[in-house]
Amino acid sequence: MTIKLLEHERIDELQRNGYRIIQNTQKFCFGMDAVLLSGFALAKKGERVLDLGTGTGIIPILMEAKTEGDYFCGLEIQADMAEMAARSVALNGLKEKIAIVTGDMKEASKIFGRASFDVVTCNPPYMSQNHGLKNPEEPKAIARHELRCTFEDVAREGAAVLRPGGRFYLVHRPTRLLELFRTMQNYHLEPKRMKFVHPYLTSEANMVLVEAFRGGRSQMRVEAPLVVYERPGVYTREIYDIYGY
Repeated sequence: MTIKLLEHERIDELQRNGYRIIQNTQKFCFGMDAVLLSGFALAKKGERVLDLGTGTGIIPILMEAKTEGDYFCGLEIQADMAEMAARSVALNGLKEKIAIVTGDMKEASKIFGRASFDVVTCNPPYMSQNHGLKNPEEPKAIARHELRCTFEDVAREGAAVLRPGGRFYLVHRPTRLLELFRTMQNYHLEPKRMKFVHPYLTSEANMVLVEAFRGGRSQMRVEAPLVVYERPGVYTREIYDIYGY
C-alpha cells in the first residue's frame, strides 16, 4: 500500500509480521520503553485494548502483532501525531483491528464509556512539571513532561475505562514508584506484577514495568530483571527476542 509521507517523515521496519511505522524525525519518535511495554503487556483472545497517549501508535501495532487481542485503540491528544499514527495503521492493513482516536486522555471515560476495555496500556510522560529540563519542541515536551496530563489523570481514566478485573500496564521511572503505587491504589488499581529494567547487569534500574488489576487483591510478584546490554553496543538475547530479531 502506498502512503504519502510528509516533510521529515520516514518509514521504519518493526521486525514483526512485516509491519512498518511512520515517524517524524522532528517530533517524538518511539523509544525502547514502548517496545518493552508491548512485550510485557498481555492481551488475550477476544479482549479490547486501549493505549492512552499512543503517539506514533507503536504500542497498538506491536501488541496486535504479539498478542491475541481482538481490538486495539490508540488515544492521542495531538492531532498531527494521531493522523500520522492512523496512516501507519493503514500502511499495515490494520484498519479493521486498530483505531486511532484524537482526544484528551483526561476525558477517556467520556469518549469511550466506562468499563469499555479489558486492557489499558500507557507509556506516560515521566517528568512532572517541576522536574527536568523541558524540550523547547512541543511534541517532545508533551511526550516527556506532564504538560497535558498528570499520572493521576492516567490512573483515574485508566481505571474508569477498565472493566472490573481488567488489567492496566505501565512503563515508568523507578524513582516515582511509590507515588505511582499510591495513585493507582487510590483508583482501585492494585499492582500485581513488576519487572525492573537495567541498562547493564551491574547498573541501577532506569525503567520499571507494572501490571495492575482493577479491583485486585493486594499481592505483588516481582519478576526477574530485564538487562538491556551484555556489553556496550550489544543487546542481551531477551532484548533481541522482544524486538523480534
